[in-house]
Amino acid sequence: MFGKIFSKKAQNTADASLTDSDLVQVITESLNNYRSTLFQQGVIAASLNFSIEQKKAIEIDVIMPFPCAGELDILANSLTQTLAQKIIFNVQTKINHVRAFSLTGSQNKVKNIIAVASGKGGVGKSTTAVNLAYALMAEGATVGVLDADIYGPSIPTLLGLKGQTPSSVDGKLMTPLNAHGLKAMSIGFLVGEEDATVWRGPMASSAFNQLLNETAWPELDYLFIDMPPGTGDIQLTLAQKVPVAAAVIVTTPQDIALDDAIKGIAMFDKVNVPVLGVIENMSYHQCESCGHHSHIFGQAGGEQMSKAKNIELLGKLPLNIHIRQDADFGQSDIIENSTGEIASLYRRIARNLAGQLFFQLDPRSPLTATIDIENK
Repeated sequence: MFGKIFSKKAQNTADASLTDSDLVQVITESLNNYRSTLFQQGVIAASLNFSIEQKKAIEIDVIMPFPCAGELDILANSLTQTLAQKIIFNVQTKINHVRAFSLTGSQNKVKNIIAVASGKGGVGKSTTAVNLAYALMAEGATVGVLDADIYGPSIPTLLGLKGQTPSSVDGKLMTPLNAHGLKAMSIGFLVGEEDATVWRGPMASSAFNQLLNETAWPELDYLFIDMPPGTGDIQLTLAQKVPVAAAVIVTTPQDIALDDAIKGIAMFDKVNVPVLGVIENMSYHQCESCGHHSHIFGQAGGEQMSKAKNIELLGKLPLNIHIRQDADFGQSDIIENSTGEIASLYRRIARNLAGQLFFQLDPRSPLTATIDIENK
């Protein structure tokens, strides 16, 4: 897979004796020529700082504007095999506020708020939001999650925090709970598990505002807001009163889910919130015996919708019993096995999400148009 993007010089050097300067040139060319969904103009074009030093291994120091450690690890392994030299990426991330305005109040330590939404319930939105948060942490970011589903909060269960309640240092702001380093807040931490939240829309919107603004969020690169399904009061409150950087839509390939997902995209378009892309959940079921993919809920629905709406298909996730079991028991395969197949899928989608946020909205992006004024 990766061999195709390396220069011919790089592919033919495994047995050759190269000088230090030759190696630097080959690696630089390879990184410039590398193309993927995340690096459409090469690695160096996306980096904020880049240097190569030869020690016992060849160490490449890069500062990236979005978390992408997993892909650079894969790239380092491929370069190592191609050049017969040990290649190590030392990756730092410097993540920016991607919108023109800054957050205020208790949110001022949060760089980017991302809404995870679906038009329809039951598509695995909350499970996807939690695993994406864990995946971005594995890629090198600091992350939090806010459960905005006031009527049916599921974040406490998904994080294994059922029955726990937040504390307060100053009696004014709540301290978010911690799940393996992921900072979390939910109405489910404040209301009994068996108590129904019977509130009209304005009350639910007010509760959401309080959860967001009265939580002492620490320094976060990303805060995921797990939205309730639909296009109601809370969604409008979020769009009108919260500086959301962007939204992500979760759907299944089923037609009825896609129809509702399209409504979600239309809602964000109307309130000028960029949609980074679509995640197709429960895309297929893989037989554990033979590996055959069964498309239980339909095939390629998310891909067709993303093309029709001119937005990215961030990735596809399988209908997998281990994902369901982890969700029920408050666990995550990304924590238990960060290099496993399921974890790798989530990490790839998380990188695509963060990359899209940078390339679409960050002025530092190499895709950002520049204006040159020539004085004559």
